[in-house]
Amino acid sequence: MSPLSDPIWDSQRWLPVSRDDMTARGWDEVDVILVTGDAYVDHPSFGASVIGRIIEREGLRVAILPQPNWCDDLRDFKKLGRPRLFFGVTAGCMDSMVNRYTAGRRLRSDDAYTPGGESGFRPDYAATIYSRILKSLYPDVPILIGGIEASLRRVTHYDYWSDSFKPTVLADSGADLLVYGMGELPLEEILRLLKRGVPFSSLTTISQTAVLLEKDAPLPKNKNWEDFTLHSHEECLTDKEKYAKNFKYIETESNRVNARRLLQPVGERMLVVNPPFPTMDERQMDRSFDLPFTRLPHPRYRKRGPIPAYEMIKHSVNMHRGCFGGCSFCTISAHQGKFVASRSKESILREVKAITEMPDYKGTITDLGGPSANMYRMKGIRQEICDECIRPSCIWPHVCVNLDTDHRPLLEIYRDVREMPGVKHAFVTSGLRYDLFLHEKAPKEIKEGHERYMEELIAHHVSGRLKVAPEHTSDDVLKVMRKPSFSYFYKFKKRFDEVKLKYGKPNLQLIPYFISSHPGSQAKDMADLAVKTKELGFRLEQVQDFTPTPMTVATEIWATGVHPYTGQPTVCSHSKEEKEEQRNFFFWYKPEMRGKIAASLKRLGLDAYAEKLLGKKPADSAISGDGASHGCKRERSLKPNVVYSWRRK
Repeated sequence: MSPLSDPIWDSQRWLPVSRDDMTARGWDEVDVILVTGDAYVDHPSFGASVIGRIIEREGLRVAILPQPNWCDDLRDFKKLGRPRLFFGVTAGCMDSMVNRYTAGRRLRSDDAYTPGGESGFRPDYAATIYSRILKSLYPDVPILIGGIEASLRRVTHYDYWSDSFKPTVLADSGADLLVYGMGELPLEEILRLLKRGVPFSSLTTISQTAVLLEKDAPLPKNKNWEDFTLHSHEECLTDKEKYAKNFKYIETESNRVNARRLLQPVGERMLVVNPPFPTMDERQMDRSFDLPFTRLPHPRYRKRGPIPAYEMIKHSVNMHRGCFGGCSFCTISAHQGKFVASRSKESILREVKAITEMPDYKGTITDLGGPSANMYRMKGIRQEICDECIRPSCIWPHVCVNLDTDHRPLLEIYRDVREMPGVKHAFVTSGLRYDLFLHEKAPKEIKEGHERYMEELIAHHVSGRLKVAPEHTSDDVLKVMRKPSFSYFYKFKKRFDEVKLKYGKPNLQLIPYFISSHPGSQAKDMADLAVKTKELGFRLEQVQDFTPTPMTVATEIWATGVHPYTGQPTVCSHSKEEKEEQRNFFFWYKPEMRGKIAASLKRLGLDAYAEKLLGKKPADSAISGDGASHGCKRERSLKPNVVYSWRRK
């Protein structure tokens, strides 16, 4: 059957993306237009599609404008006309700067959220650029911004790519309202009020939103909220310690059950950040995931090549959101929240069934996971304790005694999925938190469930490689990272090796993730990491250089030099040379790295490490051309608020 005649490619099954799509529905206008930096994939893992389907469910007309051209006469921004209610703007599933640039500030050559993986289809600071363009074309139409870029830039934040402290994205973009975090609940409230005729300008007391008001305007009233005023944006620009203190308050309030409303003076205006909604329950989660998605990229892309991000997740299932790990370098809790929101087993099984009916499905569910694969349905045993808690992590520096780490509900889903007709394999490829099933404080029956989890996971749900993220080997660095001691990894690897042999699977591999140049990490720590991982038999592949991203503890340390919780100075590697030296230690097994590593070890006085890593004493290790600096492309100079080139084929 030709794709053009196949009903699965009927454009009526997607939200409109063109004037022709609107005309086919008999629409001369829509209520909401969503502008996104990603290609349009109608799937629950793509935020703009979820938001669009919710607006549709609420009985409103919605269209999507994906990856509009911002460098020509702006015709893309005009083709759908003026929405009746508002424009919704998102940079996409990633912060646009993380999407476009490497940790070394080099422009990436690909984009996983674009057909064919092509780069150049979204601008730097996409949420800001799109909003400014829309304001210039339709100054009287309200703009609502959301998604991870807006969420993580909702207050004064450090921007690594411009090396500057930027104000709330509301100030730079000119948008009227910001939704932070996962947007379903605030969006439903916004739509409910707009349908009642409430003016958009009056939407100032909705939970999980932020707005900029004139400084002398009266604050919106909500008798249930207590206010807390942060240091002003201007104070943050002149005093890094005040900026660092702000972050502690922001992170704390973002992860509290009963959070305070945050206020921050920004020039002549006042930023108001309302407290978040309560964590979504199973019914609310199911309502989002059970929307009528086609689970496919829009037909307009069929000649442009596959969309890499979609190809990765098209046969996978996301079972929950949120993460209570609180890792210093991670933005998940800042965006999705500390408390885990889980779907019902029935909703998960419905999605698995839908995947088995996809034309290209070959019998494998590629992932039964989430932000951390094994946090499904985990929460506090006594909710009243959680209600008063202000810890940023439920498992660091130790697993909370009030945390239910029962893995048995997850095992039940695993069994049901692998017994479903059409399912040959059901793998877990999201990263695991092994400290959740290795800690000693769990009751006996829970510990027995932990042991069964490891056995069933390894026996049935590892495709060949199991991902875990110890991140470092130095306990001092891990303390800054808010990660468990490396001793847990030794314990986990030992058990993994035992179980895989027990089930006759000797070829299964453990794939650990590590980070270099994280705040607190020095070259000597990386040398220690190289030695320890070599002794464990690893040649590391899954590694990355630390990239400062807004709204993480590690970024605030990197930007200010002090820990926001302790106020103590923390060592950071800022220069290209320091970062490269740390990264080199990952690749001790590559011949071209031997000279560089030998030179570093000699400088550090680590003679014993040189012998363990390179097999020779430093005096015997020839520091030849391998240790010289290799030529590379000149790094692009980044300037704030510059729109870089856009191209299409």
